[in-house]
Amino acid sequence: MEMVSKMVSEKPLVIFSETSCCISYTIKALFNDFGVNPTVYELDEIPRGRDIEQALSRLGCNPSVPAVFIGGEFVGGSNEIMSLHLKRSLKPMLKKAGAMWL
Repeated sequence: MEMVSKMVSEKPLVIFSETSCCISYTIKALFNDFGVNPTVYELDEIPRGRDIEQALSRLGCNPSVPAVFIGGEFVGGSNEIMSLHLKRSLKPMLKKAGAMWL
């Protein structure tokens, strides 16, 4: 858990993903369409990816990917991100965290 906390505290927008996950791809594309450059950790490609995935599950992220952190705080998975986007709350969160300037 401590490893995840350190990883998300260093950047304004962090996404934990897997390369083969189409939902993760969609969430990354959404942020890229906003002009935001997220820090992405592909759990199936990095050392200790399974340990990180277990820590994300303990945080309540089910399924464990995609897991999105904004400003060091766990926001949720794809359902939460899309809900925030539809409510027009996602962009203000990104601006507040310093991930988006416009």
